[in-house]
Amino acid sequence: MALSIRPNAQSRRGVLTWYRSGGLSAVLFALPLVLIFLYFSWGPIVRGLVLSFQKNNLVTTPEWVGWSNFSYVLTDPQLPQATLNTLYFAALALVFGFPVPLFLAVFISELRSTGWLYNVLSYLPAVVPPVAAILLWKFFYDPSATGVFNTMLGWFGIDPLSWLNSPNLAMPAIVLEATWAGAGATAIIYLAALTGVRTELYEAAELDGAGIWSRVWHVTLPQIRGIILIMMLLQLIGTFQVFTEPFLFTGGGPNNATTTILLLIYRYAFVNGDFGAATALSVLLAGVLCVLSVVYHFLTRRWSTT
Repeated sequence: MALSIRPNAQSRRGVLTWYRSGGLSAVLFALPLVLIFLYFSWGPIVRGLVLSFQKNNLVTTPEWVGWSNFSYVLTDPQLPQATLNTLYFAALALVFGFPVPLFLAVFISELRSTGWLYNVLSYLPAVVPPVAAILLWKFFYDPSATGVFNTMLGWFGIDPLSWLNSPNLAMPAIVLEATWAGAGATAIIYLAALTGVRTELYEAAELDGAGIWSRVWHVTLPQIRGIILIMMLLQLIGTFQVFTEPFLFTGGGPNNATTTILLLIYRYAFVNGDFGAATALSVLLAGVLCVLSVVYHFLTRRWSTT
């Protein structure tokens, strides 16, 4: 009998100690913040899941349709093209766009006296509003011979290019602008990571006769590989959700060459008025990104910790 009473007595003493130390006051203080966070963070997620099973135009009474929205978007003939375009954009942005801010950060870090100036210049594209930047680049991409970029190509004897009017050049042109717009902000993150690299490692490499590229490869990159992996994952997630650039540059053209998954979701919702189908495709995209993140974590876990 005594053995069954002792744990209860200890439990009561623990609760009493927690109460006297202000535990209840802390819970009451944090409870409104937690509820607000749940409402504004998880509330839309739950509402989106419910909406994906409904036929809803946000005007008439919603109709429960079960899995019909998912089957509709998965059999949409535009989905394969939008998926391939999104993967194409992600591949181009990863191969050509991802190294740019990293090299930019290393270059700025090697400049002792004028590094701050290049730091400011590299961040300027992030200050320009995205819509204004895209409209400016759209002017640069003028397909006529007097366009800004075509004029520059003419200096080297290259014929004018159609740029955004060409199905083959439209996506690379969009990737070029997106890289310019995002490289500066990403370079700032890499610069912050580079400040944590111990200077004695560079000094030891210099004593061994290592040049700048050897120091970057054997010292800089291994020391910030954790940040590189995180930024790569964030870029993958961001490129799968590209919308602003294709929408403003080409509207998905020419010949649907730049129609992405998010642009297809936009058409479902705001062109066709089918918010249920738009939400269903959004849920599918979120699920794919979750699986991609988990697979990426397990594939890079060993490399990031060694």
